[in-house]
Amino acid sequence: MKLVLWVLALFAAAVAVVIAAQYNNGSVLIIVPPYKIELTINIFIISLIAAFFIFYLLVRLIARILGLKRHLHHKKIRESMLAAVKTFFEEHYDKAEKAAATVLKLKSPPVISAVNAVIAAHAAHRQGNYSQRDHYLNIAEQKAPQEKALRLVTQAELLLEEGRHEEALNALRSLYSIGGLQSTAVLQLELKAQQMAQHWDEVLELTDILEKRYPVDRTLIEHIKHHAHVENIKKYGSNLELLNKYWNKLYPAERLDSRLAAVAARAYMALNEVSTAQKIIEQSIDAKLDPELITLYANCLYGSVSWQIQRAEGWLSKHPNNAELLLTLGKLCTYCELWGKAQNYLEASLSIEPSRAAHLALAQLFEKLDKPELAADHYHKGLGFTLKKLNS
Repeated sequence: MKLVLWVLALFAAAVAVVIAAQYNNGSVLIIVPPYKIELTINIFIISLIAAFFIFYLLVRLIARILGLKRHLHHKKIRESMLAAVKTFFEEHYDKAEKAAATVLKLKSPPVISAVNAVIAAHAAHRQGNYSQRDHYLNIAEQKAPQEKALRLVTQAELLLEEGRHEEALNALRSLYSIGGLQSTAVLQLELKAQQMAQHWDEVLELTDILEKRYPVDRTLIEHIKHHAHVENIKKYGSNLELLNKYWNKLYPAERLDSRLAAVAARAYMALNEVSTAQKIIEQSIDAKLDPELITLYANCLYGSVSWQIQRAEGWLSKHPNNAELLLTLGKLCTYCELWGKAQNYLEASLSIEPSRAAHLALAQLFEKLDKPELAADHYHKGLGFTLKKLNS
């Protein structure tokens, strides 16, 4: 309907122009020395309109040509970028680097340049070309300084993969200076770097943050946290004041953890704080029986060892067939010269689970009892366990 109205309007305008032209007898004189051109007003108007339309068409043609050039330019950028992404995920890193480098040579928006520089950096890194990787990251900084986060996260990740954890941490510090809440992935990246740098206090801070985030592997976080505590206890193990301060600030559940308790007990024993070590072991075993702590308890001799025997016998009443517990009781009784009880406990341990340690303890007991033949027999059997272990 609109088209019909437009056609009718054009016809009406044409008729009006023709009628008006019949009554228009004016003329236009154009003087360009030494020439003179005289045109009727009607021809002049028609020429002016024609010139306008020709000018308009020329402008449109030029715009179309320039637009086509821009279109081809953007098309080349788009195709090269898609090729870079595709070949990168296909693990054709040489092709990915080449395609991304092509985009970097073209004039493109900063974010496009930054993304392609990062792709090229990753591709060069995968090929072991670290200097070229750093070159691409520098290009990202030059062409897209506002895309700082993208560049710094990439730099930290790649440096960390190369084993340059301190430089990776510096990159992350620069990232944090921008401000804002950091993603879980970035915090996990820092966690890995802090572990490599053996900054265990920082590791613990990060695990406290990450265990509240989702999604994270909480089992892995707990394992990392435990390892950090172990390393810190070892670090402070030469200073009683620092060790006490660190151990006492742990949560009660952490102090009852058998693995942490074993490390702490050894540290206190090395500082000749045997009573503290003994208390740590007893509290942890009360919570959960642990073979390592039971074995360690036999070497944690302080004050009245008869008290230790009573504690161990209390545990034995709850776990009557525990070979490690019987072995520890045998050693404690040997130390107290309770020969009969010691022999009974050690032989009971061997009957449940033969071991080199039990044979050695019995051999030493029989030496004290002046029974060299029995001692030699158990030494021989203990040696057999050792050889069997070496050959396995």
